Amino acid sequence: MRSYVPGYDLQQPRNLADALERMAREAGVWRPFAGGTDLMVLLEAGKLSHRKFLSIWKLPELRGIEVTPAHVTLKALTTYSEIRGHELLAREFPLLRRAASETGSIATQNRGTLGGNIANASPAADSPPALLVYDAELELVSANGARWVAYHGFWTGYKKIAMRDDELIRAIRIPRSKAFSKQFYRKVGTRRAQAISKVCFAGAAQMDGGRIVDVRIAMGSVAPTVCRATETEKMLRGEKAVTATLRAAQESLAREIAPIDDIRSTARYRLRVAQNLLAEFCESLAS
Repeated sequence: MRSYVPGYDLQQPRNLADALERMAREAGVWRPFAGGTDLMVLLEAGKLSHRKFLSIWKLPELRGIEVTPAHVTLKALTTYSEIRGHELLAREFPLLRRAASETGSIATQNRGTLGGNIANASPAADSPPALLVYDAELELVSANGARWVAYHGFWTGYKKIAMRDDELIRAIRIPRSKAFSKQFYRKVGTRRAQAISKVCFAGAAQMDGGRIVDVRIAMGSVAPTVCRATETEKMLRGEKAVTATLRAAQESLAREIAPIDDIRSTARYRLRVAQNLLAEFCESLAS
């Protein structure tokens, strides 16, 4: 059943300061509304329970991609299409570009935002695994100031994040210092396009003489949150890419994730695919 549209209130703040002031004055009452690609689905289905929103889509303070020698900073309203078309992101952060290219349709990529994807906190989202691999940081702002937090640990539970009701995401910052020589991204869904992931895997490694010097592994749709497989990473560091360690690493990964049965897949299928993707990632390191 569709929602009753007149029952909702969507207002346009004059600027970012105005939006933050309203959110501080009535914390929890007003929520930011950006591209709306997730919220409009809920609205159409009659499941959008919150009623008051602030449209931040036209705020220039939340737009743009900035590049310095140390970081790439993507403002919260950066769209997937902008990520796909950015030359430096394609060259240095191919996992993020790949995730953007596999997120929904072209219409969704034109409207959906990176900040919105993070704030929505879906464990099946496509871009968060790549951001975890790249050690991204988030800038959270409120009327009282700003703070930077690590993206790893930002999720506190299913659909829960470490952000106050009076805060919003202003930017996502990725360090350029990580020189990953091997990078791997794979999304497994019901079909090859416009599908919510059953399992999403992002991995990157620094190799030296066939040995894994450093490695990052992150996954989506296999736990209440998008997660880093830190124990599996520890097991692989210092090892040859394809050794007897792989089986132990797959067993470690099984302990770190918690897949479930739902409408899209089964826990058993997700576990097997996650382990197979780990094997495929390790094989790619040896190529």
